[in-house]
Amino acid sequence: MKKVAGVVLAALMALTLSSASFAAEKTINWGILAVESQDDLINRWGPFLKALEKRSGLTIKPFFAADYTGVIEAMRFKKVDIVLYGNKSAMTAADLADSEIFGKVIESNGSEGYYSILVTQKDNEQINSLDDVLKCGKKIDFGIGDPQSTSGFLVPTTFIFAANNVQPKECFKTVRNSSHQANLLAVANGQVDVATANDRALYDRLSTSNPKAAGKVKEIWRSPLIAADPLCWRKDLDDDLKAKIYLAVMSFGRNGSPEQLREDYKILKNLKFGGFKPSSDLQSLPFREMLANKEIMQIEVDETMSADDKQKKIAELQKEIEKVRVLAKELPQI
Repeated sequence: MKKVAGVVLAALMALTLSSASFAAEKTINWGILAVESQDDLINRWGPFLKALEKRSGLTIKPFFAADYTGVIEAMRFKKVDIVLYGNKSAMTAADLADSEIFGKVIESNGSEGYYSILVTQKDNEQINSLDDVLKCGKKIDFGIGDPQSTSGFLVPTTFIFAANNVQPKECFKTVRNSSHQANLLAVANGQVDVATANDRALYDRLSTSNPKAAGKVKEIWRSPLIAADPLCWRKDLDDDLKAKIYLAVMSFGRNGSPEQLREDYKILKNLKFGGFKPSSDLQSLPFREMLANKEIMQIEVDETMSADDKQKKIAELQKEIEKVRVLAKELPQI
């Protein structure tokens, strides 16, 4: 009898462990960059994640990270399964955290991209253009983005500083890294003179959450169009989970009854999104070329490297650029 009871108990324990493992596999941790207060982020993302739960049959939990490095590390150690990255951070996540792109955001205006911007105080009569910023009189306190930010760091570094052979720390009185919202508020409050951000952070989010602050800021430069933010998941996620998430995300605002679509549109409007579209790692190719070109320009002005070391490193980067161009030509992003 004791032997039978032991077998039954062992079976029950195995079933419990199996059920717990199954439940864990059915839970998705959705990484969210904490560029706003957590309450604001919950108000924005909460309804969307709840709707995805209902459609996918999965438990979806938000995971808040203070910066891109934090959310990339969380994905690397499998604490996060899905993240809406910027294009630069998506490249880093692919290289360090075995991440891959499966979709991208459609902007609220229907565009498939957005813009990096430079801003200053609205009443600043001395700064009205990029030329005014690049006079380099060591008079400007400058706010730049998170080093993993596409629009806050990579794009302005490439199209402003590298393109004009300017080193920010040599040009400005002070340089500090922060999020889009923090940079915009710092400009509005006179804590920095000029800062990077993107058009969505200023005209969508800050104008809604803090219109008074937004009214104190003016745009003085805009980049070329940046491809919309990519949605990424861990490559090693179970294929069944990927399929459920993919269907739930890509059908959002596209499929369903009129009542369901009305609710979807309401949720998307709250997120400041227009919807989602399939994508892949091919989306990163232009940014990989951009990053390599920026590194080449930095090496060329690096006085700590020997001529031979410079030549060797630049040759390696040029080979990487050529590989990217060949792949982009062979497999153009659709």
